[in-house]
Amino acid sequence: MKRAVSISIGSKSRDKRVVTNLLGEDVIIERIGTDGDEEKAYQLFCELDGEVDAFGVGGIDLQIHAIKRDYPLYAGLKLIRDVKKTPIVDGGGLKATLETRVIQDAEKQLGEFLNPKTAFLVAGLTRGGMTKSFIEAGYKITFGDLMFGLGIPIPINTVPVANLAAAILLPIVGRLPIEMLYPTGEKQLEVVPKYIKHYQGNKVIAGDWLYIMQHAPDDLSGKVIVTNTTTEDDIKFLKARGVAYLVTTTPVLDGRSFGTNMFEAALVAAAGKKRVLSNEELNQIIDDLSITAQIQDLS
Repeated sequence: MKRAVSISIGSKSRDKRVVTNLLGEDVIIERIGTDGDEEKAYQLFCELDGEVDAFGVGGIDLQIHAIKRDYPLYAGLKLIRDVKKTPIVDGGGLKATLETRVIQDAEKQLGEFLNPKTAFLVAGLTRGGMTKSFIEAGYKITFGDLMFGLGIPIPINTVPVANLAAAILLPIVGRLPIEMLYPTGEKQLEVVPKYIKHYQGNKVIAGDWLYIMQHAPDDLSGKVIVTNTTTEDDIKFLKARGVAYLVTTTPVLDGRSFGTNMFEAALVAAAGKKRVLSNEELNQIIDDLSITAQIQDLS
């Protein structure tokens, strides 16, 4: 049996372990949170190196996966600096393949419900594949990266400005400490409503789940959430706010949609090549397994 482990600097309360079959292989999929303890995460990577078939990096990326290019994220790279044997991914491969299809998959099933085609991408600059999906589908996009990533209450409303902002800011952002970029540990469970007009003024709210949850208002009636890494408690959270549909980019396993890093690690483990899979290989697997966006009716 293969084993894929995502070591996350996020909360332990979101840990999960399931066994599933992928590519004809039984795979243990396991998330281990460290409650924001970066040293603990580093130690776990070292201890399990060579003992598991694939690693995922959770709660932080190794690269910032922007619309036009990737930028190194040094705080993430520091966590895996001594991993020598086990292949390791941060979900960037699935963000560049599976997520480029997400809104098109959703439109096939939800049709006119997605009108007007407006989207609030809480972290669009750093999730290039998902952003491309919305661009190609003709959505009017509001980018929330400055708000959610840097605490600057300024939306970005056009793709050219988004690309310019990415080119200027992301080389700098890549050198910032984790705690300045992303909620870690128990902070991941805090909800402080902000930017309400952007949540309520768009049909779709998309991007990283913890960002979406972090500032979600009490009323999200009729909205469509496009994300992943959602637990059963997260679904209850969305139902209480009136969300109509939850679209997850990764499959739901035992009530949980895992992060792209975890699911990509599972595919790497199942493939048995003992290396990271190329985007071409991932696209072929996605087609072979008929993996599409998962849609849950929450009404």
